Amino acid sequence: MGFARKEYEFLSEIGLSSRNLGCYVDGTWKANGPVVTSVNPANNQAIAEVVEGSIEDYEEGMRACSEAAKIWMQVPSPKRGEIVRQIGDALRTKLQQLGRLVSLEMGKILPEGIGEVQEIIDMCDFSVGLSRQLNGSVIPSERPNHAMLEMWNPLGIVGVITAFNFPCAVLGWNACIALVCGNCVVWKGAPTTPLITIAMTRLVAGVLEKNNLPPAIFTSFCGGADIGQAVAKDTRIPLVSFTGSSKVGLMVQQIVNQRFGKCLLELSGNNAIIVMDDANIQLAVRSVMFAAVGTAGQRCTTCRRLLLHESIYQRVLDQLLDVYKQVKIGDPLEKGTLLGPLHTSESRKSFEKGIEIIKSQGGKIITGGSVIESEGNFVQPTIVEISPNADVVKEELFAPVLYVMKFQTLQEAIEINNSVPQGLSSSIFTRQPGVIFKWIGPQGSDCGIVNVNIPTNGAEIGGAFGGEKATGGGREAGSDSWKQYMRRSTCTINYGNELPLAQGINFG
Repeated sequence: MGFARKEYEFLSEIGLSSRNLGCYVDGTWKANGPVVTSVNPANNQAIAEVVEGSIEDYEEGMRACSEAAKIWMQVPSPKRGEIVRQIGDALRTKLQQLGRLVSLEMGKILPEGIGEVQEIIDMCDFSVGLSRQLNGSVIPSERPNHAMLEMWNPLGIVGVITAFNFPCAVLGWNACIALVCGNCVVWKGAPTTPLITIAMTRLVAGVLEKNNLPPAIFTSFCGGADIGQAVAKDTRIPLVSFTGSSKVGLMVQQIVNQRFGKCLLELSGNNAIIVMDDANIQLAVRSVMFAAVGTAGQRCTTCRRLLLHESIYQRVLDQLLDVYKQVKIGDPLEKGTLLGPLHTSESRKSFEKGIEIIKSQGGKIITGGSVIESEGNFVQPTIVEISPNADVVKEELFAPVLYVMKFQTLQEAIEINNSVPQGLSSSIFTRQPGVIFKWIGPQGSDCGIVNVNIPTNGAEIGGAFGGEKATGGGREAGSDSWKQYMRRSTCTINYGNELPLAQGINFG
């Protein structure tokens, strides 16, 4: 077991051991499901064992959570914000260790791992301020001696199902806001990153315990599809936030809809960067490289399609090939590494299969296209020339594969950008105000994130994060995303002695 290795000593500092119970239920660590092994994707060696939860563990957790929800929703929201502030402070004390764990277990490079944990800290700070601004409108009434207003109340319990590529940041987007809005949180972490789920839960649990609050305010499970299905079917959970593929997200949505629950979906992306003929090419090339290669192409906001104006096509491509040659591939924990491994051996097989399909549909491999023979799940960053009409271009290949294509006019580029089923992120590089405002307007990009002169990835927490079409339509993090985590009531109060009716109706 790799846990005994010297470089893994930091894991004990965040409450992990060689064998871990994977469910936090009403203040107790327990698990009665199968035993799984967490694996380092850089060498496919075991890190530690985790006992997953069972349906019995889930039911026990939900009973306690339902009782805790009755208490937590009555705590004033600024007081709830204080608890989230303390969670942020606790994260700060373990930032380096948690970031290192994200890098070790998921496979992203260390600066990205630390950045992911920092993102939760930022969400805590944002949510503390939000806890004093959960405001409803006061609306003029057409009736004399009447007042109309909005009330925002907690939903009760929010279920959060997260994916391996951002194994804790997405929890932060959801849980920080859900908690200040007065909801309890039930978290099912990704099956292949159970250590991150356990370490994050220990930290949150410590804050709740310190403040003598019901531990079931935050409940977590390591487990497989059976736990996820239980969350989706559970009528005690009014809102289910799901991050994953469009295929699985559609199934989750159908299950939740059958019981008239609400879904917040963050699904697949197929993101394009457009480079116009007047663009700052050096800026564009740097942005494309980060967007296409970062996280080994395993972000939902990864740039997968690069649309180049025909007049600058070869110049941009040549510069991009030059920077690809400088990409250091290796252990994500080593300083200077830019490209770590894919997350699992299955991901590597999907890359190989994807390359075969690309070639069969007329794609020309410009660079890369092969796995790297090693103990880990490493592949070459790949650039492909291909038609925008190829079927494979319409799908999301979760790997560092970039499709490059030419266009002649802005309208053509926008049509290509919008031609895929997904609608998460998009970006254009130009200096022309007219182009910029068409791009962000009603006849421009159809995505939820529409950027100018920056990459498709690296979103800030202050804006609402999410996409349209097969990306699911959900919005997390900033702006007014908090409204999805609350129940809105329109209240009309008659403080007079008459009963005038709306629309001037006279009823007797």
